[in-house]
Amino acid sequence: ASTERAAAKRRPVAAEGVAGRENTSTTSASSARLAHHKRFGPARGSVRGCWGAHRGNMDANDNSLFPIAVLIDELKNEDITLRLNSFRRLGTIALALGKERTRAELIPYLSDSNDDEDEILEVLAEELGKFVPYVGGAEFAHCLLVPLEPLAVVEETAVREKAVESLCTVGESMPESALSEHFWPLIQRLATGEWFTSRVSACSLFKVCYARMPAATKEQMRTLYSSLARDETPMVRRSAAQQLGKFAAVVEPEVLTSDVLELFQHITKDEQDSVRLLAVDNFATIGKLLSPDDCVAKVLPIVASFSQDKSWRVRYMVALQLYEVCECVSAEVVREDMLPAYVRLLRDIEAEVRIAGVGKVSKFCQLVGAEASVQHILPCIKDLASDGSQHVRAALANVIMGLAPVLGKTLTIDQLLPLFLALLKDEFPDVRLNIISKLDQVNQVIGIDLLSQSLLPAIVELAEDRHWRVRLAIIEYIPQVAAQLGHEFFDERLSDLCMGWLGDSVFAIREAATVNLKKLAEEFGKEWAVEHIIPQVVKGLQHNHYLFRLTILFAISMLAPVVGSEITVSTMLPVVVSASKDRVPNIKFNVAIIFEKMLPILSAQVVEQTVKPCLMELHEDTDCDVRFFAGQALNACEQIIAAA
Repeated sequence: ASTERAAAKRRPVAAEGVAGRENTSTTSASSARLAHHKRFGPARGSVRGCWGAHRGNMDANDNSLFPIAVLIDELKNEDITLRLNSFRRLGTIALALGKERTRAELIPYLSDSNDDEDEILEVLAEELGKFVPYVGGAEFAHCLLVPLEPLAVVEETAVREKAVESLCTVGESMPESALSEHFWPLIQRLATGEWFTSRVSACSLFKVCYARMPAATKEQMRTLYSSLARDETPMVRRSAAQQLGKFAAVVEPEVLTSDVLELFQHITKDEQDSVRLLAVDNFATIGKLLSPDDCVAKVLPIVASFSQDKSWRVRYMVALQLYEVCECVSAEVVREDMLPAYVRLLRDIEAEVRIAGVGKVSKFCQLVGAEASVQHILPCIKDLASDGSQHVRAALANVIMGLAPVLGKTLTIDQLLPLFLALLKDEFPDVRLNIISKLDQVNQVIGIDLLSQSLLPAIVELAEDRHWRVRLAIIEYIPQVAAQLGHEFFDERLSDLCMGWLGDSVFAIREAATVNLKKLAEEFGKEWAVEHIIPQVVKGLQHNHYLFRLTILFAISMLAPVVGSEITVSTMLPVVVSASKDRVPNIKFNVAIIFEKMLPILSAQVVEQTVKPCLMELHEDTDCDVRFFAGQALNACEQIIAAA
């Protein structure tokens, strides 16, 4: 009685929702179960006794089934954690019961379950979608519709979505006869339900069975879907708009060009911007299903008008989808009809719309060609490079490099290079980072010589940027620049810069600098490393701060495998041995770690005569960490010596 009174109190709220309140809560899990019980009858009081009898039989006949009996009992446990675990293992219970008893006992039990925890209901909805094999296959899949139907009506969105997903899975496995007898009546009940939640769920089910229904039923389905798209409740219209593209993909071509397009045009005129913006998602889907002529005549005019919609959210969605729509028609049509709309979006008053439009600029320029890009799009890009929103400039910096291959060398030098330099000096670090990370695209077009003359000074300046992430991006780009410039240019302009990073105040920079030295040594060869890197690295161990001395040890461990055994023994191993006498324990136990890393490239004689005595001394150190790592390294030494 209390449940009925609660449901009665909620009904006026549902009426307000029908009047157009999108955010009004109109139903609940308990009201959905109440409606279900009214239709399917009261809960079966004998179900729990049935489970108890089965458990007794299990205990008497086969102790191996006792865990299943425990899971069954936990379906009603007061502890939600235990119930949740049991519901997640419904498949195990069904497998133990067998197909017939699952259909006859477990499914009715789940249908009559009065659990009101949304988390439990979500798991139940998900598990039921996997139950087709457990109930006997496609022939008996329709019995799963009974417990899933009330779950598709509950208030909690996550539960409804899982229930709809499972209904789609079950429906796809059902034979045509069962679809007509069970699935289509289910859609009708949901689509004409009192609560808007049932009608929202119904919109997602049409695509499952439409293609396999008789012609007369198909006409009824189209009529019913059309009524949902014109529903008084905005949430239902939103769901219909969201699913229209998937429904259009399964209808006949003649229906697509008549009924579906008419419905699509009606949705695009909806007074609610939340409905219109979901309709935008269907532009590309429907455009690809139509012929190019129909797309130009019936879809592109709507796209053009939506680019001027009063709602910025709709314009934002158009900016995201415009390129996909343009792929459905020829480049000539895009230049004539869609280019003005795209330019409007790039100049939109809302920063979010401009960001969405900028994200597609390189793809759009490829579509319309270099000439149209220079004439119409490039002026917008120049304005966006000095946009008042830092996020717009960052979005532009992320894609502007992609214009270089489209415009070619001459136009890139004349038109884009000044923009690159301006963005490299932007005050917002993300803008500078995005430009740096895409420099290779420009390099492929204008060549490394011109790049080094124009952009390298800015890169060198950014190497000392106050934001460490910018410095990190520069470090990661240096090996690529070095490979293009050659070691002579590198020695002259960038060598000191790379060595200076080893003394940076940020550990991530120092660590990246050691990796950078390794890549440079691999690129230019070990002879170059011996002449230009190793002498400067060795000097670093004289630094007063132990963190910088530690970085030098990391650099040595990186370089040793690259330069080989002979150079390591003659130039770097003595330095590591001397570092073992450092006063800082962190230095000493890292010496032990580095010795262990060096062992694969050292001979057994060097290990026994040089490394092992040093480790023996460290093993007697007063610091426990030093002793621990020295012990590990000594064990590795013993293995090397024994193998020799």
